[in-house]
Amino acid sequence: MTDLRRINQTWFETLRDQLCASYQNLEPRARFKRTEWQRGPRSSNGGGTMMLLQGGEVFEKVGVNVSTVQGVIDERYRSQVMGADRDGAFFATGISVVAHPRNPHVPAMHFNTRYLETTQCWWGGGMDQTPSHPNKKSIELWHTVLKETCENHHKDSAQFRRQCDEYFYIKHRKEVRGMGGIFFDHMLLSHPNAYIGDFVFIQQVGEAFHRLSLQMIDQNQSKKYTQKDKQIQNCKRGRYVEFNLMYDRGTQFGLNTGGCVDAILMSMPPHAEW
Repeated sequence: MTDLRRINQTWFETLRDQLCASYQNLEPRARFKRTEWQRGPRSSNGGGTMMLLQGGEVFEKVGVNVSTVQGVIDERYRSQVMGADRDGAFFATGISVVAHPRNPHVPAMHFNTRYLETTQCWWGGGMDQTPSHPNKKSIELWHTVLKETCENHHKDSAQFRRQCDEYFYIKHRKEVRGMGGIFFDHMLLSHPNAYIGDFVFIQQVGEAFHRLSLQMIDQNQSKKYTQKDKQIQNCKRGRYVEFNLMYDRGTQFGLNTGGCVDAILMSMPPHAEW
């Protein structure tokens, strides 16, 4: 499985570089800051790279993280990770993107894909958008492209969309976090040589997010907004904080496997209100 680990890690790093280049081109002054981190005292446990841009004209904050880690999951957490109950050994590599635009008419956007190994191997991931001022044209484009991406690989786009709505649900508020997208987990690898179709799907999901994120910006960035619009945006960001800290599996996985706290909490918006 070593080759498959390397193939996935290489793709996630390639996509990171492509996303950062595109987003950097939108910003006349603000620049990405690169931070390398290591998991624990030994380099063999892996680590990652956090790419963070703040205070831009388009993005108040956007982070693009890639991590590749391995080791043993704490016994208290093993039951929550598929296939980890035997000895806790794991390998994980993935990319995570969170964008908090300055203009409240541009939706906040989230994307991640990951590859994991325990006693089983699988992919997971997805993307969603959280607008504070929903735009029908942008939402329709978002869902249309994701439907086409899934169905191009005979994936159940309706199921993935439903799973997104179910996952990004703020239980204590009894409301969904945003306008949805797709979400999938435990897309099992049945055999080491049977990965090509699913891996291509993972690539095309990443490419779809790349295109869609730029289109969301292009369609909405020039719209005028008021201080009241910003207040509405900040209140919506408060909901974002609540979900990520209380329910997000990626946040919990990272904190319980010795990940970089700053990279894990990269998803937090620069400003929020309640």
